[in-house]
Amino acid sequence: MLSVLTINVQAAAPARAQRLLTWLLNRDDDVIILTETSNGPGTRHLLTELGAAGLTVTHQHSPDSDRGCAIATRVPSRPAPHLTAGISLPGRAPAVTLDTEPAITVLGLYVPSSDRAPNKVAKKRTFLTTVQETLTRLATTDRAHLVVGGDYNVISRDHQPRYPGFLAFEYEFLDTLSDLGLADIHQHLHPGVQAHSWIGRGGNGYRFDYLHAGPGLQPHLSTATYLHQPRLDGLTDHAAHTVNIDVWAAVRRSAAIPTLF
Repeated sequence: MLSVLTINVQAAAPARAQRLLTWLLNRDDDVIILTETSNGPGTRHLLTELGAAGLTVTHQHSPDSDRGCAIATRVPSRPAPHLTAGISLPGRAPAVTLDTEPAITVLGLYVPSSDRAPNKVAKKRTFLTTVQETLTRLATTDRAHLVVGGDYNVISRDHQPRYPGFLAFEYEFLDTLSDLGLADIHQHLHPGVQAHSWIGRGGNGYRFDYLHAGPGLQPHLSTATYLHQPRLDGLTDHAAHTVNIDVWAAVRRSAAIPTLF
């Protein structure tokens, strides 16, 4: 069973980063997608300590101090730069290929947020467009065992409750993933169930955090869960999202007790 988790770390300062680290290391996820990373000391501490605990960390610093995304794996992995070369903000889109059978490639995404200021809308639109173009160019065989996940900062067309203000290109991103055969894992396993991963100050829930899987993985999807305890404990302002995929990991490294297959 391969466990994949995505969590927005909200550019944690060192003290909160340490609490996040403790929570993550008390779990046993094989792949961890960390969104809203920063170039600051909190992210540096979190990633350094994940590496010291035996995980392989893939992260690219943003030259303009933009927020980003990182992937940490217990399964041996290697960077997949061919997947991110055409994306407008590569620091927000790391990709790795896992040493699994079958080989699985993971693309993490931290989509820019937008308050409708023209420059922010343009930044978000360009990022989403280049991600869609990259995924469209992938061979069907490469998409078959692809996992995409992170904080997309978009909601679905049928999201409940309904919210005004989202633009057509934002809805189209999820449409494109579906058209390319990438299934929303939570929706696939829990059809019709509305989840929320971020709660606004007024108590309104939004589903911003997702995990998608290619056609070759969909028959092996086992569980999909939103974990609200990190949010309730003040580790972050997002729920974590985790899925289990019933594939055999060829080699596995544990940050705690070694696991033998």
